[in-house]
Amino acid sequence: MEEQYQQILVRYYSDVLEENTVETFWGKTIDEEKGLYQVDNIPFYGPDFSCDDIVFAEFDSTEDCLTYRHVATPSGNTTVQVIVLKDKYNREDLYNEILYSGTEIEVCSDQYFVINVPSKTDYKNVYAILGALEEEKIIEFAEPLLSPKHSADLRQK
Repeated sequence: MEEQYQQILVRYYSDVLEENTVETFWGKTIDEEKGLYQVDNIPFYGPDFSCDDIVFAEFDSTEDCLTYRHVATPSGNTTVQVIVLKDKYNREDLYNEILYSGTEIEVCSDQYFVINVPSKTDYKNVYAILGALEEEKIIEFAEPLLSPKHSADLRQK
């Protein structure tokens, strides 16, 4: 059976943009009757879900489309937002260094991208890389959705 995907709309306040924003994402249909979809891409600007979360969405007649309502089952993944500060920095090297730590990246522009940190990845390693890059003033990063598992990773010695 072929997997089915639906485009889902979400409205929320974005700390990155400092305004209410609208974003669409792809959701893999888990149970259409129950309105359950698995988020299939990394959210750009900070809604309250991460890639692979199972969310509840329903048709909204005002929006005239399938619309996100809440997280039904969290994936344990973390979303990290990154702003690139240095204009003359090899983006490919930057992405590869971060990808090497067991993450996924979705690029929005030359100056902005988001990272999905799967729950199985040790966030301490990712955080060390991001922290070093931030200390060198190459990037700044924010964690709009840090999973409990990744929060625990940071507390381990």
